[in-house]
Amino acid sequence: MNHGTAEQSFEALTFGLQDELFAIDAGLVREILDVIPITGVPGARPFVNGLINVRGKVVPLADLRVKFGMRQPADTIDTRIVVVEIDLRGEAAAVGIVADKVHEVAEIDGRSIEKTPDLGMRWRPEFVKGIGKSNGRFIIIPDLNRIFSSD
Repeated sequence: MNHGTAEQSFEALTFGLQDELFAIDAGLVREILDVIPITGVPGARPFVNGLINVRGKVVPLADLRVKFGMRQPADTIDTRIVVVEIDLRGEAAAVGIVADKVHEVAEIDGRSIEKTPDLGMRWRPEFVKGIGKSNGRFIIIPDLNRIFSSD
């Protein structure tokens, strides 16, 4: 995230994966889509196993639930695809991310973000930039660059 010092607040899109609340830098978000037809890719990794058409451009579709060891329920009326632009090996790349529900754009106080604890985490800590708090709830801030550059 480009929020300068750790104490600066930043705008983040909050979304749900199962019962957990996640947040990504709102500046990375290009658009939010209802679920659209997905073209499966035979032999692809479970994390990125489909392609979507976004305004004539082929965009890979990723499921963060796979990276975080969560179950993958069927799509619901609330399921959305968040199209983000990330730096992938030095180049800007558009990627769709499945979200069980998109909540809102919220300001996250950088002072509330804590390092990921080494113990007691059910998520893979190498994929988490930090844990923030908002309205008494924990917000997981995933490290998208690390998630997408890992095997």
